Amino acid sequence: MKQQNGLSLIELLIVIAVVGILAGIAYPGYSDQVRKAARTEIVGLLFTSAQQLERHYSRAGQYSDSEALVTSLSSGTAHYRLQAVRDKESFTLLARRLAGGLMMADPCGDFALDQAGVRSNPDSFGNAGSGCWGG
Repeated sequence: MKQQNGLSLIELLIVIAVVGILAGIAYPGYSDQVRKAARTEIVGLLFTSAQQLERHYSRAGQYSDSEALVTSLSSGTAHYRLQAVRDKESFTLLARRLAGGLMMADPCGDFALDQAGVRSNPDSFGNAGSGCWGG
């Protein structure tokens, strides 16, 4: 009798099919969790940046930079670019999705926060309002 070592072709195909099925089930769930984490990260960065601008306003009397006091903000995260539109009495923080990134297909779209604490999601689609800001 000859002893068989290794896998037959049928066994190998079964293993590949099982791994493919498991990956097909797991990957969409993983992608959703990565999107949720990216939204949480940018919301935290928006609130942190708004707090920095409020501290700047309490010291300088305006949201815009002056010669005596400059407040630099973060440029964004791995998935979003942060932009600040500031003048003396107001600011708007915009978090725009990076082109070609994972978040381009996110229904929440971009994020915006102003000095009054008004939150919005420009370029959102579908039922994006639920859960975009973590609530």
